[in-house]
Amino acid sequence: MVIQLLTSHASVRKYKDLPISNEEVHEIIRIGQHAASSHFVQAYSVIHVTDKVKREKLAEFSKNPVQILGAGAVLVFCIDFHRLKKAANLLDKDIDFSYAESTLVGVTDVALFAQNVAITAESKGYGICYIGGVRNAPAEISDLLGLPEGVAPMYAMTIGVPDEANEVKPRLPVEAIVHENEYDSEKYNEILPSYDKTLNDYYMSRGSNRKDAAWSDSMAKFLGSPRRTHMNEFLKTKGFDFK
Repeated sequence: MVIQLLTSHASVRKYKDLPISNEEVHEIIRIGQHAASSHFVQAYSVIHVTDKVKREKLAEFSKNPVQILGAGAVLVFCIDFHRLKKAANLLDKDIDFSYAESTLVGVTDVALFAQNVAITAESKGYGICYIGGVRNAPAEISDLLGLPEGVAPMYAMTIGVPDEANEVKPRLPVEAIVHENEYDSEKYNEILPSYDKTLNDYYMSRGSNRKDAAWSDSMAKFLGSPRRTHMNEFLKTKGFDFK
């Protein structure tokens, strides 16, 4: 059952006009909290955006109006060291989260927590979609959501009753991911062209949004030029200095 759920994941970008209650959202989040956490720091928080005006501004800032305005619930996942600082301050102590290792710990915690939330929501029959677009305007979204020092938005997630059924994208073959004992770069010369054809066949035959594209070319375009270069300076304003 779990394996079937995991392998059937596909992002949902169109939802039925059905809200999700606060009680249901809180249960999904509570279950998501059982994700692993490095040293149990639990360096994450989530903002459940229910206010209509705030949701409209979030949709504008993230450039994802259709998904955010049409979802049953909208969550913004944040790296959070502010709570840890408060915990230390209660003991008349302080913490320093400005190091790169702390940032890596926090980002990993957020990702594991968010994925647990996603799986929980999907197990209940909901669809989900991650929204990396919150990093288009992280400072504006931080102001909108009142995020203090030590807290920064990583991505949003929309949750709702699906109004579409997307096919599952074929992943890279496991042989491309697994390396035994040492990294093998040579095998990509054969694996990647084959995967490009597999993904192109998928894109050309799927039910909607057909396109003539392949993975290697798409990734070259995606990573061929700098993206969201403002994130470095923004994170520094939140106390993440990457020392």
